[in-house]
Amino acid sequence: MSRNPLNDLAGLGDYLREQRQSHSLSLRQLSELVGISNPYLSQLERGLKRPSAEILQQLAKGLEVSAETLYVKAGILDEHPVRHDETPTVRDAIAADPDLTDRQKATLMDVYESFVRPDAPP
Repeated sequence: MSRNPLNDLAGLGDYLREQRQSHSLSLRQLSELVGISNPYLSQLERGLKRPSAEILQQLAKGLEVSAETLYVKAGILDEHPVRHDETPTVRDAIAADPDLTDRQKATLMDVYESFVRPDAPP
């Protein structure tokens, strides 16, 4: 089944808006926090623009979510479901845990990444 890029953008926009609102940030506040223009951020939330990986990284930092989550939502990375014939990875276990919120998953993923790649920038 092929992916629809327009659905990816709309889904990403909805997710960005939900995360921004859950952090009690206005469009203007988030745009200033991450260093992108207010109109551009608005277009992202409405699914009208496709952000670059760099913009997604800036948004991930500002919203305190993993960049990987945003890459998947934007259609840049494929979400890899756990196959039953493979041993699940730590990343798979975190992503699959239904008791964790997206924010908790992102935080755990960031902590895990800091252990496996201690030289990576925060």
